[in-house]
Amino acid sequence: MFVATRMTKHPVTISSDAKIGEADRLMKKHKFHRMIVVDNGKLVGYFSDRDIMRVSPSPATSLSKFEIRELLDKLTVRDIMQTKVITVNEDATIEEAALIMYENKVGGLPVVSEVGAVVGIITATDILKTFIEVMGLPDGKTRLTLGVDNKVGMMAELTKIFADDGINIDSIITCKQSPQKYEIVVRLDESEEELAEIKSKLQSKGIVVEHVVRIGLHA
Repeated sequence: MFVATRMTKHPVTISSDAKIGEADRLMKKHKFHRMIVVDNGKLVGYFSDRDIMRVSPSPATSLSKFEIRELLDKLTVRDIMQTKVITVNEDATIEEAALIMYENKVGGLPVVSEVGAVVGIITATDILKTFIEVMGLPDGKTRLTLGVDNKVGMMAELTKIFADDGINIDSIITCKQSPQKYEIVVRLDESEEELAEIKSKLQSKGIVVEHVVRIGLHA
């Protein structure tokens, strides 16, 4: 999965000399939490709804809506935008985008081309949607959490048990718990009831079945 296939293309942008009131109305119209600022095709900054709230009058104010709008229209996007913009290349993987967001504690990234042009935006919601789709959760899967020893050949041994029973593995995720132990999450199409025999075979091989649950369709 690459950023280019999961991002929102041709994002709505705004110029740095636009009024705050205009930016506020645009964000509310499209239900945005953040916007990219572009001047003459060049990315110059970004701002969020929190930045607008920071310069807006308090909800307890006695000002009318007209007066509040008038105040906001005295400020421009340039006055509130963040100029240090963290971006991601359109050729980057989803994992890279997720790591950049995590490390920088941001909920979205402008996506740029090789020449630096803004070609899209990718958000934490896009990452979450990708994760859900990759896991096949909307279609319904049975999730097995297995505890295994960290040794060469364990994955081959594990998959052979399923293959010998004619069970197709939909996906596998490994997570290191300690230098000696791994947690493996296996997703299958079979129901919990259909897995009784395979659970017994796994345990006979020293593979601990820690948890089984049906997630998604018909759960």
